[in-house]
Amino acid sequence: MSFELACCLLATAAALFYIFFPSTFHLGPEKTRASYLRERKDAVYENLRDLNFEFKAGKMPDVDYQSLKASLQDEAATLLAEIARLEAKAASSPKRARS
Repeated sequence: MSFELACCLLATAAALFYIFFPSTFHLGPEKTRASYLRERKDAVYENLRDLNFEFKAGKMPDVDYQSLKASLQDEAATLLAEIARLEAKAASSPKRARS
């Protein structure tokens, strides 16, 4: 009986070690704020295309379409403005460093 208990404890310890032992993970490249905003912009544009398709297919009332379209366009405008601001800031940074 003690041999079986020892085997169970050993198997449990091995499983816990395997699960919780820190190992190296490949997390991919670090995302910047600009890359996140570009990904979000692409998602908003895709949502606008899907929204247009759904409306033209007759699956959505005009009132809902106009409301959702305005919301997505506002979000896209906000994203584009922030991307432009970040790019302008990045473009002016090297000039300041040279001065």
